[in-house]
Amino acid sequence: MAEQKPKRRTREKILELSHRLFNDFGEPNVTTSMIGDEMNISPGNLYYHFRNKDEIVNALFVDFEREMDALLASPARRPISVEDAWLFLHLVFELIWKYRFIYRDLNDLLSRNRIVETHFRRILEDSFRVARQLALGMRESGELAASDAEIAALSGNMVLIATYWLSFEYVRNPRKPIDGQSMGRGVYHAMSMVAPYLAGDAKRLFERLAGAYLAQ
Repeated sequence: MAEQKPKRRTREKILELSHRLFNDFGEPNVTTSMIGDEMNISPGNLYYHFRNKDEIVNALFVDFEREMDALLASPARRPISVEDAWLFLHLVFELIWKYRFIYRDLNDLLSRNRIVETHFRRILEDSFRVARQLALGMRESGELAASDAEIAALSGNMVLIATYWLSFEYVRNPRKPIDGQSMGRGVYHAMSMVAPYLAGDAKRLFERLAGAYLAQ
């Protein structure tokens, strides 16, 4: 007989459901009452696992932080191609999409949650560092012609676009659901910061990769 999978614990179910509700409706619009009703559990049962919504947010943020740290640790100081950078940005935007409730209401969340505020600041610092590593790696490979000052500026702009892309897309059309194509456009706009500094084969590769997004 096939071995039965163990049932998921209530705590894991609460986190999974809360993650989905936060992503679908925005974290500020979801209450613990809504979570309990969706779970069909009593307020006391929910309170046994999480005393308030902030504890749920913090638990989900721990998962996000672990995944983002692993991703940001991957680029090394080495020659990097435009295609490498494009793929890395895709992975970043996929993770942002997975935890989009954090990014869509980022300023509001930071103003209310001290743990998210301090830890997200550190993630931003690491993001700037990695964006600079990517640019330096492309320069080392001969695909990017930019000074140190230009690399500092374009790295900061790439992080800025990634961090606030979801908010920008939402403001553009609040009544239209944000989808995967929106995130693909974010990748394109982040990479377009690099485009003016590319030449030759690297420039042509960027234009080919960008074509799919411009056609959307």
